[in-house]
Amino acid sequence: MQNVSAELSAAPARRPVHPFLFTLLVLPKGMAYGYVQVTLGYLLARGGVPVGQIAAVVAAGFLPYVLKFLWAPLVDTTLTYKKWYWLSVGSGALVLTGISLLPLNQGSVPLLTLGVFALTFCFTFSSTAAAGLMAYGVPAALQGRAAGFFQMGSLGGNGLGGGLGLLLAQHLPVPGLAGILLGVVGLVCGQALRAFRDHTPTVHAERLTDTYRSLGRDVWATISTRSGLLGLLICVLPIGAAATEGLWSSVASEWHVGGDTVALVTGLLTSVTMAVGCLLGGWACDRVNPRYFTLLTAMAAGIVLVGMAYAPRTPAMFVGFTLLYTLMNGLCTAAGVTFIMEAIGQGAAATKFNIFVSLSNAPGYLMTFALGYAYTRFGSVGMLNTEFIFGVGSLVLYLLLQRVALRGRTPGWRRQLAAPELEPGPAVLLAG
Repeated sequence: MQNVSAELSAAPARRPVHPFLFTLLVLPKGMAYGYVQVTLGYLLARGGVPVGQIAAVVAAGFLPYVLKFLWAPLVDTTLTYKKWYWLSVGSGALVLTGISLLPLNQGSVPLLTLGVFALTFCFTFSSTAAAGLMAYGVPAALQGRAAGFFQMGSLGGNGLGGGLGLLLAQHLPVPGLAGILLGVVGLVCGQALRAFRDHTPTVHAERLTDTYRSLGRDVWATISTRSGLLGLLICVLPIGAAATEGLWSSVASEWHVGGDTVALVTGLLTSVTMAVGCLLGGWACDRVNPRYFTLLTAMAAGIVLVGMAYAPRTPAMFVGFTLLYTLMNGLCTAAGVTFIMEAIGQGAAATKFNIFVSLSNAPGYLMTFALGYAYTRFGSVGMLNTEFIFGVGSLVLYLLLQRVALRGRTPGWRRQLAAPELEPGPAVLLAG
């Protein structure tokens, strides 16, 4: 039996790539889920499908992001990051085209649910491969900015894909063209891979069991640290779940907002606002503790929801509150990716990244169902307040558990960066 090798077959590039390239690489994944959230959500609501069933369809698209840690090891142990990326985007484009050809009514909900799950399943591999490339090409001092650009592509892509998809679906003579065009955009974004040096499997042995045993040791070494445990804790609690983001188009009629306005707000304006939030959040997290910044901005997003719940039901209020909520979520998610990248280091980077991300997606998946139930029972006011209440309770629980974990230490807001001589991408302890 051969010894397990965790060495890279190619050394990391000496000059790190520009962080903006991660926006392009993750954009197709964001656009695909944005099509589900905004385009399908609005068109299904217009087709008479109840909001509770629409929430279930949207949640089906979220589920692969919760479970992707199960298949993430394939990206670290087989093929290369670039090959996995192209397989992901190509198959995802085909599934998206198929979904856009289905009738959008209550009778097609079961098939749509299955198609939406398959769509986001395909795109989990592209974001996993992009995360692996980020772990090896970004110095510690730039991790915050790289995380901001990464999330700008993911969440900004949600708005771009949703808004553009809705406009195309409403105005093109052939509905299926919307999915085809979004798929083409995704394939074009993959050209950013030219700037990266590819990596062969980072964890590999002759026997599959040895490969996964080595992988397990690497993962355990990360999550058994104080930073790793605190990172896992903040991921599993519904702090900054942003679940309401996926239901805006389904409830927009209560604010007397038309289809073109929904497309503009949840599309172009959301993309721009999310981009600003992600970039500002990434910049801030190169200077302050990203864990605390995540908590602060998550609570700010919750307060925005409460304000929206009791504000007048006018189009202006819908536009203002949704964009402010989006800005807070951009700040929050950029901080979240930053502390994840700090904790995981290199070896088996794609797997470890997805363990953290999958856990952070689980609250959003469950909250989507909770918000759908709250809307059915208590209307939009109850739906908006529900996310805030869960967020506050989770924050209190986290602070209590953190106090125990950091007993004898004084947590700080300022960021502790790695020493300059470290190679790009190693683990960096969170401040405090």
